[in-house]
Amino acid sequence: MGLPAPTPAQVRAAVGGGLEDAMARFVPKERLAEAMTLYRAYWHETMLDGVKAMPGARELLDAVAARGAKAGVLTNKLATSSRLICDHLGFTPFLGAVVGAGDTEWLKPEPRLTRHTLALLGAESNGALFVGDSPFDIATGHGVGIPCWVVTTGTHSGEQLRAEGADAIFEDLDAIRSALR
Repeated sequence: MGLPAPTPAQVRAAVGGGLEDAMARFVPKERLAEAMTLYRAYWHETMLDGVKAMPGARELLDAVAARGAKAGVLTNKLATSSRLICDHLGFTPFLGAVVGAGDTEWLKPEPRLTRHTLALLGAESNGALFVGDSPFDIATGHGVGIPCWVVTTGTHSGEQLRAEGADAIFEDLDAIRSALR
């Protein structure tokens, strides 16, 4: 599009609020629709390239299932893409719901989205745990009274996540699995 490329730090700071919100930080408003169209075509061609599960993800899902608990995905990524990624990684059998952008009119941290996802899981806020890696995740869980445990494997530091009110901060998913014991 002939625009300057954002720095890695600018991209990291834009992650979590949904594609349109992130893209609006780098593209003039009058060209946002064009940018979204270009990006989505590229994304659909490449979204599974190099996609691997984070270390400890499968083991965490196994541990949740072994406890008889329910797991789901609530993301601001496009829902259809999120379901394809979960299928690709072999996570779908462990998930009672995969909810993303386009499934409803809401994005994280909107409480109605979280309540909708809990309803799909047949669960309630009481006794739930939100696991994430961003301030959006913390606000999403807290918005309906769910504690949020975060990992520092994403785009935000432990200090940033602590300042946002994370209930617990872990270096990786294996540490969360250990804490669940």
